[in-house]
Amino acid sequence: MRPLDPRLLRHARAARGYVALTAALGVVTAALVVAQALLLAHALGAAVSDGATLDVLAPTIAWLAAVVVARTLVTATQERFAHRAATRTVAELREQVVAHAVALGPRWLASGEGPSVVTLATRGLDALEPYFVRYLPQLVLAATVTPGVLLVVLGLDWVSAAILVVVIPLVPIFMVLVGRLTQGRSERGLVSMQRLGAQVLDLLAGLPTLRAHGRERGPGARVRTLGDAHRQATMGTLRIAFLSGMVLELLTTLSVALVAVGIGLRLVEGDLDLVTGIAVLVLAPEVFLPLRQVGVQFHAAADGVAAAGRAFEVLETPVPPAGTRTAPDLRTATLRLDAVGVRTSGGSTPHGLDLVLRPGTVVALTGPSGAGKTTALEVALGLLRPDEGRASIDGVDLADLDPSSVWAQVSWLPQRPVLEPGTVAELVGGDDASRAAAAALTGLDTVLAALPDGWATALGRGGAGLSLGQRQRVALTRTLLAQTPLVILDEPTAHLDAAGERVVLDTVRALRDAGRTVLLVAHRPSLVAVADDVVQVRSAAAVLA
Repeated sequence: MRPLDPRLLRHARAARGYVALTAALGVVTAALVVAQALLLAHALGAAVSDGATLDVLAPTIAWLAAVVVARTLVTATQERFAHRAATRTVAELREQVVAHAVALGPRWLASGEGPSVVTLATRGLDALEPYFVRYLPQLVLAATVTPGVLLVVLGLDWVSAAILVVVIPLVPIFMVLVGRLTQGRSERGLVSMQRLGAQVLDLLAGLPTLRAHGRERGPGARVRTLGDAHRQATMGTLRIAFLSGMVLELLTTLSVALVAVGIGLRLVEGDLDLVTGIAVLVLAPEVFLPLRQVGVQFHAAADGVAAAGRAFEVLETPVPPAGTRTAPDLRTATLRLDAVGVRTSGGSTPHGLDLVLRPGTVVALTGPSGAGKTTALEVALGLLRPDEGRASIDGVDLADLDPSSVWAQVSWLPQRPVLEPGTVAELVGGDDASRAAAAALTGLDTVLAALPDGWATALGRGGAGLSLGQRQRVALTRTLLAQTPLVILDEPTAHLDAAGERVVLDTVRALRDAGRTVLLVAHRPSLVAVADDVVQVRSAAAVLA
């Protein structure tokens, strides 16, 4: 990513106004810097050369104080809007990254990009705040204050201006050399953070299985190794930041000293008046200050720049074109999978799958773990396009249909229900009478009896406050009340006891009796027995064997 990447202005609306405001404030700051130096020079020159009293200098001092107050207000305004713009820009990029990743589909996420996107959208993009608050304002000041002050110095003393012009290019050269090294370290730090995030996410997802086999502490060494790598990359960046800051300070100090020596010699010889000498001496550090701050703050913003570059890579990944035709009514339409296969690293999973889902029927997908049952559900939902065969509704390819018109007619209940924060009544939906009837069927009424506020009980994210079985009953009740013609259940009896299994069986029967179509993944014989049709899902490896 460049110092000010046009892609940032294109993707983040909040950044556009902020950059314009920063540029305007940079021009104002340049004018105030020049005014402050000239007022200070006139005040000191009059006091030293002419012996002016405080009464004579009072107007000049008052103007000088006003300029100082104005610079303080400009800096405060910059800081205030910088934090606002950073928060809004991060929120916009995070929303776009997540939405684009979802649009790219489960196959792209399953290719190894999923954990890195999670890390990027959570912690990674937060590093953009130093870029907005510290780095970008200094970059704008370097483009406004430095040339403006240099022009003023040229008008006052061309000799000092010539010295500054000769020395100034050394600062960007050192900044580029240090920046190239820092950029590589920041990118490695982001990669190590994404690896650490992916490892932790995988560990959390598989923690129940690991605990069941007594291996929950096994990945600890790997997580510690990744954490050490991330810490070393971060410390390496900080070490370079300190060293480069020292180099820039030394360079600018020597440059200002060179100008000061020249002014002093010419003052002694009488070739330069005191007011001009003081003004140039005050302005000389201001020429280098924005450039020096850009070099210093670049290291604080390097992680954010790397994260933004990664975000733009995700956003620029082309999304497969979506269909535009409105989906047929699934209350009367038939969904078909004809010889469907999805290629994975282990072969085609599933392979040669044929399925006919007629309205008002219950179809169960069976087969060993890893055969591709969940993948088949994603194909039926239009989330995943098959590499072989065809998925269609009443003869119309799913790829040609508007996904929203399909999903509006579908209720999908995964193995672990996704529940948003809210009350039980808000999560379930429906009116009081329909909620009560559905709760009696799914057994949610017994759960509500144990809750402190019944239907008004507030639940946290993911259904926090309920057990897994209780969350399943809330999700089943919501599915019953949704009134969508197609219901897809991915192993609905997983992690449930016998009582919970009976609830699922009764719910499936109720859905069929209501004329709704049910497609489910089943392992238990009792759930398979409820189905009207049973489809065996096989992988390519199983077929060849």
